[in-house]
Amino acid sequence: MAKLFGSGELYHGLGSLEELKQIKGNKAVIVIGGSSVRKNGSLDRVEKILKESGFETAVFSGVESDPSVNTVRKGAALFNEFQPDWVIGLGGCSAIDAAKAMWAIYEHPDLSFEKMTEVGGIPPLRSKARFAAIPSTSGTGTEITALAVITDTDKGVKYPLVSYELLPDLSIVDGELCKSMPKNVTANTGLDALTHCVEAYVSNIDDNYADAMAKGGIQLIFDNLVKAVNTPEDGVVRQNMHDASCLGGYAFTNAWLGIVHSLSHQMGGIFGIPHGCANAILLPNVIRYNAKATERYSDLAKLIQCGTTAEDFATAIEGLRAESGVPASIAEYGIDEKAWKEAIPGMAEHALADPCTGFNPRKTTVEELAKIYEAIYNNTKVTF
Repeated sequence: MAKLFGSGELYHGLGSLEELKQIKGNKAVIVIGGSSVRKNGSLDRVEKILKESGFETAVFSGVESDPSVNTVRKGAALFNEFQPDWVIGLGGCSAIDAAKAMWAIYEHPDLSFEKMTEVGGIPPLRSKARFAAIPSTSGTGTEITALAVITDTDKGVKYPLVSYELLPDLSIVDGELCKSMPKNVTANTGLDALTHCVEAYVSNIDDNYADAMAKGGIQLIFDNLVKAVNTPEDGVVRQNMHDASCLGGYAFTNAWLGIVHSLSHQMGGIFGIPHGCANAILLPNVIRYNAKATERYSDLAKLIQCGTTAEDFATAIEGLRAESGVPASIAEYGIDEKAWKEAIPGMAEHALADPCTGFNPRKTTVEELAKIYEAIYNNTKVTF
């Protein structure tokens, strides 16, 4: 028997932000990143809806693109002072991920970050507050997932926090909030969503529901990503990408991810490569590596009508990546080759220990992960 995991309630579609008025409570903390949700008016709209519903609000701002443990602790301190009964993550994935971790520490002040990094290490939540996620980027699907990625800046390592306790109580997927995304963010986040769908589909967990959602997300992304990059004001295209991101989140929350994410977590933690960009650089070569252990990439090639083999599918992704304007290699991104090579052994060790590695269709080793890192520096095809 299997259980389908996801948000307690999900509203999606252009204008669905108005559904926020349905929540009941007294105090809400809104967690945001930089200035984008202020500039595009999303924060004002959320605060207006909440205040009209009788809420007192506070805002925690300044979450980094890779949210850190220190930022999470600062946010939890504000929560303890304000005592909200709703926590709202608003904006990109970093704001929502940070809000999830802040919420966990608010509920359990003695909870250590080390314990949080254990799979299922977060105790039961919701004794103090409930959680709402409102994304303004179309990539991680974090509004529907049991995952948050937090960086230990002292170690230079990204840690995925994995617990079904982190599933939001309410998710609002409104494409109107995405229209101000810059082209590079649209491209990176869209390819992140694609990676979620692909990795969930080929993971070693068989789930018909996750498979259907993954395939639906892949089709939407191939049909809409380039349009979203080039015509950002098209609301239908934006909503399609937002829905694709959420479908990817549903898929991997129920089937989990693989070594693309294990590898990319390290690249972001050490070199600051945006997560979606790192995934996009890795994905074609990981497909080639995993193809020896699964036939499922052939299904995806047929799905998007690009051929019948794993190589056909990897090549189609390389084409989509190029059309979206995302770098094809670490060299093209601009990382020094000597610094990259020196970091490979440590990154490979951390990648092997990443929780996502256990769900990859092909069993791997530190040495093989290191070879993938070596190959992507100049976009050389892996052959082992």
